[in-house]
Amino acid sequence: MDKNKQWPIRWDLLLRYRLIEIIALWEGRLTTNHLCNTFGIGRQQASKDINTYNAEIGAENLEYDRFLKGYKPTAAFKPIVTLGTADEYLHLLNRNNDLSETFDTLGLEVANTEVLSAPVRNIRPEIIRPIVTAARQQKRLDVDYVSVHNPNHEGRVIVPHTLAYTGLRWHVRAWCEKNQQYRDFVLSRFRGIPEIMDQSSNGVDDDSAWNSKVTIKIKPDTRLTKEQKAVIARDYGMTNGLLKIETRGSLVHYALKQLQIDDKVLQGKPSAQQIIISNYNDIKNWLFD
Repeated sequence: MDKNKQWPIRWDLLLRYRLIEIIALWEGRLTTNHLCNTFGIGRQQASKDINTYNAEIGAENLEYDRFLKGYKPTAAFKPIVTLGTADEYLHLLNRNNDLSETFDTLGLEVANTEVLSAPVRNIRPEIIRPIVTAARQQKRLDVDYVSVHNPNHEGRVIVPHTLAYTGLRWHVRAWCEKNQQYRDFVLSRFRGIPEIMDQSSNGVDDDSAWNSKVTIKIKPDTRLTKEQKAVIARDYGMTNGLLKIETRGSLVHYALKQLQIDDKVLQGKPSAQQIIISNYNDIKNWLFD
């Protein structure tokens, strides 16, 4: 990179402009509080940033809505300092406290670094906005949803409460009125535009699987030699040959998939399997059939 070449936008401003675009596009409402709370700046500075963005960066992207008491994206909205993908908003939630990932989103040219990214899922802002709104207001949501078992559009009413990332894809945890239970709905499988309805009594507090704290205990594959077990234990930062992973009951299955653990059998060579579940009986009730 040419050291004499100037960055077109100051990095601190670029971060704030990126937040402006991401929040406006994916939540449908931007206020000065978003900037104040995220960057620790005053309301006057936040207002100035939004006005400067409107005047110099995305002149046709935002409009003030008196009813919402905030800015919303216009019909002509076009990303200027972001890509406009769902991953930018969803990972913003996931990376909020990770400084290194924040620098990664700036697109800096860092030598000798490569990041393997999961495929980008096809998720539209029109789907995310009502899900986020319904989750925050505990409202019912009329949606069309497809699955591998039922590839045709199926209308159902859900009450979302939390967006969750499994490492490969995002889903929303929600009460399903059809099945009368809390379930996971993959965001890329919603069709059409969800319609926000009335208030619901089925909120996050009633989701026992979500609120149940579960400890998964992992240990080296028992078929390994003592020396091999020591290597694996060191790799995973185990204490006395054991790694404890705290998660939610509804996320146990995904946690094991991230670790590439088959919860039912030992597969292949022990050098490939490497780790197994130590407390299977304690967590088996949380596993999918």
